[in-house]
Amino acid sequence: MEQAILQHSLSVDWSRAQFALTALYHFLFVPLTLGLSFILAIMESIYVKTQNEQWKKITQFWLSIFAINFAIGVATGIIMEFEFGTNWANYSWFVGDIFGAPLAIEGIMAFFLEATFFAVMLFGWNKVSPKFHLLSTWLVAIGSNLSAFWILVANGWMQYPIGTSFNLEQARNEMTNFLEVALSPVGISKFLHTIASGYVISALVVVGISAWFILKKRHLLEAKKSLVVGASFGLITSVFLFISGDESAYQVTQKQPMKLAAMEGIYEGEHRAGLVAFGILNPKKQIGDLEPTFLFDVTIPYALSLLGHRSADGFIAGINDLVYGNKERNLMSIEEKIQKGKTALDAFHTYKQQREAGVSTEDLQVYSKIVQENMPYFGYGFLKDPKEAVPPIMLTFYTFHLMVALGSWFFILFIIVLYLAMANDITRFHKILWLCVWTIPLGYIAAECGWIVAEVGRQPWAIQDLMPVKIAATHLSNVNIQISFFIFLVLFTTLLIAEIGIILKQIKKGFESH
Repeated sequence: MEQAILQHSLSVDWSRAQFALTALYHFLFVPLTLGLSFILAIMESIYVKTQNEQWKKITQFWLSIFAINFAIGVATGIIMEFEFGTNWANYSWFVGDIFGAPLAIEGIMAFFLEATFFAVMLFGWNKVSPKFHLLSTWLVAIGSNLSAFWILVANGWMQYPIGTSFNLEQARNEMTNFLEVALSPVGISKFLHTIASGYVISALVVVGISAWFILKKRHLLEAKKSLVVGASFGLITSVFLFISGDESAYQVTQKQPMKLAAMEGIYEGEHRAGLVAFGILNPKKQIGDLEPTFLFDVTIPYALSLLGHRSADGFIAGINDLVYGNKERNLMSIEEKIQKGKTALDAFHTYKQQREAGVSTEDLQVYSKIVQENMPYFGYGFLKDPKEAVPPIMLTFYTFHLMVALGSWFFILFIIVLYLAMANDITRFHKILWLCVWTIPLGYIAAECGWIVAEVGRQPWAIQDLMPVKIAATHLSNVNIQISFFIFLVLFTTLLIAEIGIILKQIKKGFESH
């Protein structure tokens, strides 16, 4: 028995690793698609408005970069969707009715729109009118962002499951209100923050590549114009990134307080909580002990309460409050939630047994009522220890703060670049131009940190409070998952190297070849 439990635990860990690998690689390609599509649309709009052939040349160069990235991003995204059926079959059965709907809409509506007009955008320069080609470019941009919307609606539901009910007959959740799912405040805030990060990364790519051309004294006019468009787009979207990040922090505080506590390293709840601008966590700190949380920290007074509650006096729950409960704040302990979850599970199993035995519908309603009353805690019934409900604190804390620090740097960089480009001859500022080039990978690091915070920060849940990851996973052989993991690792790395290589060749060719 112990051997079987160990094997399943290893299987779950490898399934998580494989899905994390696929998601992290996939999101290396997605941001550039989201943002560069709109930058292309802006550049082509300038071309159509001015009839300046130089803007056509600029648009076509960046289109070649976009096309390479788009194709490879699709390949990794398809693999990720298949993994829901192969590695997470229990999850797919439990919530397929809900999770499948936005993904189906994404494929039928958004991706179809994106893919159809992508062909016109790429091959239609001399085959359709300039205005229709411009329309196609805008539709590709809209389509790619609509794809992101529906995918993030699905992910937002996993973080905050609403608009559904549990069907005892089928042992699965079913959608009861499509609008609640589609317009979930968590899903909307995730969508806005994710696309904003994509826009900023795309701006960094445009600014960085343009800076490289200027440093090499090639295509100076085209590079300067691209630099100005990229920096302007980046500055505007950086502000949007901060606003959407503020809303995201508010939603996390309201809907996922344990994630917020891990993000900020808060063990004891407090009023007027400060936001940790920089900190080093104490590695000896454990849940429930008296060790100090930080070895060193710099905190902005009241800022976290303002972010989380829109009030400087707002109470931010700590990890200990959430694990052991806090009666003054009406916070239930994890142990109490586990008992309610077990009550729901026991009633559900009894319901199934009694139904098979032919018990009357009226008698079955007793167990059905118990399940529904305790359904908000259903997933806790699978936990053995209250501490299982706490995500990895150090990883969540450090990735969150690295993401915020990098996002602040991008904002500053765009201001500097735009000022120098508009007020001075930027070709003289070699150090700033090299900073632009080397900031490109930092944009991707920030985006990956964001996803780590979002997904690691909600562990152990596949669906918040309803299904732990260990229950969502398919019972597969460790060897099979390990083999596929390393196959995907080689495949995705090859695709990434290929994309970088092709893009570098396009950059080497410059603007004239397009």
